[in-house]
Formats: sequence, C-alpha cells, structure tokens
Amino acid sequence: MTRTARLSTAPVRRLAVVAWACCMLFAGSTHAGVFDDDEARKAILDLRQRVEANRLGVESTNRKLAEDLQRANEDNAQLRRSLLDLQSQIDSVRADLAKQRGQDEQLARDVADVQRRMKDQTQSVDERLRKFEPTKVTVDGKEFNADPAESRDFDAALAIFRKGDFPAAQTAFVGFNKRYPQSGYGTSVLFWLGNAQYANRDYKEAVANFRALLAAAPDHPRAPEAALSIANCQMELKDARSARKTLEDLVKVYPQSEAASAAKDRLAKLK
Repeated sequence: MTRTARLSTAPVRRLAVVAWACCMLFAGSTHAGVFDDDEARKAILDLRQRVEANRLGVESTNRKLAEDLQRANEDNAQLRRSLLDLQSQIDSVRADLAKQRGQDEQLARDVADVQRRMKDQTQSVDERLRKFEPTKVTVDGKEFNADPAESRDFDAALAIFRKGDFPAAQTAFVGFNKRYPQSGYGTSVLFWLGNAQYANRDYKEAVANFRALLAAAPDHPRAPEAALSIANCQMELKDARSARKTLEDLVKVYPQSEAASAAKDRLAKLK
C-alpha cells in the first residue's frame, strides 16, 4: 500500500476505534442504565454512515488525485515529445543554414574565380590587341602613328642596311614600300633605299628616290643629305654639269646645313 493510501485510510481507522469504544460504552451504559438499546443502535448506525461517507469521500479524492496524476504524466510526456520535435526542427534548420552557408561560400568562390578569369582574359586580349594597334613613333624628327608590324619591318630593313648587306637592304626597303604605300616611314624609306642603291651602284634609281624624297618633303631633316647624294650620283654618272647645278641649289636652299658646307667644298674643286 502506498503512503498516500495509508494516509487516506487513517481517519477510517480512527473512526473505527471510536465506534468500538462507543459500543463498549453503550454496552457498559446498558449495565449502568445510562442509554437504552434504541439510542445505542441509532448512534452506531449514524457512526457507520459517517464512516462510510468519509470512506467514499477518501476514495473519490484518491481517484481524482490518480486522474490528475495520470493527466499530469500524459501532459509531461506530450511536452517531452513536443520538445523533442522542436529540437529536431531546430537541428534541421541549423543543418539547412549550414548547407546554405556552404553553398553561399562556394558561390562566392565561383564568382571570384569567374571574375579573375575574366580579368586575365581581358588583359590577354588587350595585350594581343596592343600588338596590332597603331602606336606613335618618331623617325627623323617626324611623329606619326604606325602599326607594330610596320615598325618592325622598317627596323629590320634598316638593321640589314647598317650591317652592310646593301643588296638585301635594297630588297627589304622596296618590299616595305609595296606593303605600306601610305606609311609615315615613307620619306625615310626613300632616303635609305637611295643610299642602298648608291652603294649597289644603281645611281639612276638612287637619284629617282632622292628626288622623290625632296618632292614629297623638302623640309625633311635628311633633305639636304638627299640633295648631296644626288650630286654624288651625278658625279658617278660623269654628269658634272648636273652635279654642279645640284650643289648650287643645295647651298641656296639649305645654306645652314652641314651638307651645304660639303657642297661648297666640292664646288670649289669643280672650278
């Protein structure tokens, strides 16, 4: 028997003891003449009713307590289940958030990689384009735009000339004029082509190219040298009269040039 049951039956026991005492008292009173039999029976019945009513009340209280306890246990179990479900939901949300953070971080890395590749590709394209885009160059005091290939071909032909391979230099400069007829290098090419032809003893062609330079750019820095070279070619062709005329014109047109000083010396020798 539980403690609660023992406690709940304690009043019943006390009432039973009281009833027994009353019986004894009634029995003695009969002998003593205090109570009669009817009153004693009535008192006993009343006492029994009170004891039964108290027992029923205790049993009802016990049942109610048991029902309350059962409901409390059920509520507690339901609460535990609810807490477990809530914890499971929280864990699931945390897992989803962690997965989402991982996806966001991966996406950020992917975007950074794409941006880096695009930057590298853009730089590569820019570098390739710069190889083909015209750039400003200055040759013989003249500034103009030239394609990279154009500048490369001119430098290559000039390098051949400076090595002393005049036939190859003549071929290179002629080829340059054909490839780049509108080139800003044109007048300089005429000068070096004439010099290569002079070295190759192709005097008539040399004179033609030097005259073309003077006609196209009479103020060209190398124009005085071109005029002096024409006179040299004429001397090689045994045309002293034309050479004298060319030297006199050189002194008149470019009096302050070094070529004019050389022309004066040669005029003096021709007299």
